[in-house]
Amino acid sequence: MDLAETEEEREFRAGLRAWLARTLPELPPRPSPDDWPGRRAYDLGWQRRLYDAGYAGLHWPAAAGGRGAGPARHLAFLEEAERAGAPYVGANFVGLLHAGPTIAAEGTPAQRARWLPPVLRGEEVWCQGFSEPGAGSDLASLRTRAVRDGDAYVVTGSKVWTSHAEIADWCELLVRTGPDAPRHRGLTWLAMPMDAPGVTVRPLRTLAGAAEFAEVFLDGVRVPVAYRVGAEDDGWRVTMTTLSFERGTAFAGEVVACRRTLGALARAARANGRWDDTVLRRRLGRLAAEFAALWRLTQWNVSAAERTGGVPGAGGSVFKLAYSQARQELYDAAAEVLGADALALEEEWVRERLSSLSYTIAAGTSQIQHTIVAERILGLPKGR
Repeated sequence: MDLAETEEEREFRAGLRAWLARTLPELPPRPSPDDWPGRRAYDLGWQRRLYDAGYAGLHWPAAAGGRGAGPARHLAFLEEAERAGAPYVGANFVGLLHAGPTIAAEGTPAQRARWLPPVLRGEEVWCQGFSEPGAGSDLASLRTRAVRDGDAYVVTGSKVWTSHAEIADWCELLVRTGPDAPRHRGLTWLAMPMDAPGVTVRPLRTLAGAAEFAEVFLDGVRVPVAYRVGAEDDGWRVTMTTLSFERGTAFAGEVVACRRTLGALARAARANGRWDDTVLRRRLGRLAAEFAALWRLTQWNVSAAERTGGVPGAGGSVFKLAYSQARQELYDAAAEVLGADALALEEEWVRERLSSLSYTIAAGTSQIQHTIVAERILGLPKGR
């Protein structure tokens, strides 16, 4: 991986900085964290501005509607956008970071033409329908059934922890089409329209007070066979592609955001006198080193994915393990720097601290990631 920037890449950064400086002051006020229709409109509006300016899908292949610019430009965009305080993907994260890349890698030309341009233009939102009440970490035990009926699948079952389901247009849905097949076989990846008859969404309120997840109940929902991505009963392999993106490259922007947060904590510690605590200074210094290493690992993962056709490998599990822990430690340190009184007043810090607790579960628990690293990277025998 060559980290040295070319003259062309430096010019790209300069142009992006100038565009951000002009554009960010024009944005409307950010909506309340609980106003999900408002957040959808805000996030889609930002995505449309990126699209119109030529910054949407920088690293997506040209055949998928992207710019095909490669990992260096994509990472430079994330760095500059975070430094400028630009919005992140928000409600668009499943479409831009999970479903979209999966369709780009596994979909037919017709599927790519139908679903990818609206994601890049900021016109449609996706949610993820993988987990079920009895199939979270053990995803292969899911029970939602899809029975072929002519040119459609009839889907019955339920999903849980479905991110942004209440404002989504489409759902990347994993279903069981081969009930007699082994657990990891007989699964199929479908794109389900969220306005289809038989879809019921019930929002879930998290510990942080937000309703960003939902239960989704499916009662005889008809999904056209043309909306199947990959072959019937090959959904586990397609899903591994989705999870590779989710664990390997989807957190790239969040690493940059955490480094910015860490800098804000250091400034706050200097201002309130906590900087005199040598133990705290060492803790912040160690976190700075941790996130610097995570950013290098991100660069490596993105570059490695580029060399293998755009799909990240098992190294994403190494990143996900380290990042989940580092993020929790970052907001533990925030509590130490700001103190209990400040945390009671600063709602954003409170929300982020509570949200950080979920990262050892989201996108696959840490226990699952340890198993993947042990078996697929270290070559250790499979557990029983």
